[in-house]
Amino acid sequence: MARPSKFDRSKAVETAMNAIWSDGYEATSVKALSERLGITRSSFYNAFETREELFREVVKVYAAISPDRPLGEAAPGTPIRPLLTRIVHDICCVRGGDPEARGCLIINSLAEFGPQEAVLLQMLCDAVMGSAEHLGDLLRGAQVSGELPKCMDAQATGLALQNMIVGLNILAKVTRDADALWAAASVTLRGLNLLDESIVPAVKSRVEV
Repeated sequence: MARPSKFDRSKAVETAMNAIWSDGYEATSVKALSERLGITRSSFYNAFETREELFREVVKVYAAISPDRPLGEAAPGTPIRPLLTRIVHDICCVRGGDPEARGCLIINSLAEFGPQEAVLLQMLCDAVMGSAEHLGDLLRGAQVSGELPKCMDAQATGLALQNMIVGLNILAKVTRDADALWAAASVTLRGLNLLDESIVPAVKSRVEV
């Protein structure tokens, strides 16, 4: 089985992403991935060098379609309550609407990796902590604009938000009920004084559509 003459790398990475997302990293060996891609193992190594390097590409592709992507793109000074309310609601809709209940590829892999995958594990840890730090920056920007009180601990609250998002991705593997996910998330946002109450009816109606 030779590598196809018109090997579509981006499509191959997307195929690998879906395989890892559904089955997990350990279950998608080079042999399994090669068969899924319709290429030989030698062609796999020629194309991607190692499974680890392919996983790095997979994470980049996944990050671009993750429902929390707009949080990472938001600049400090963006009104934080409507931003969080809409994006967290979208996370609940996407995760609750997935018939395979796959959750988040990054969080799944983070939970799966052990010491034998220390380099990839650290990469994912850095990504999650970087997201928490960015949330802290967004919160500090909202403090500067006067949207949030100066007394809020932006760093700790950013970690709390990241913890909620991680938890939603895990809970979505247990229940496919977007309403239940949003109910849990909205309680957390309200408790942190970060829920935009003015748009709650609108975003709730989107769950019901």
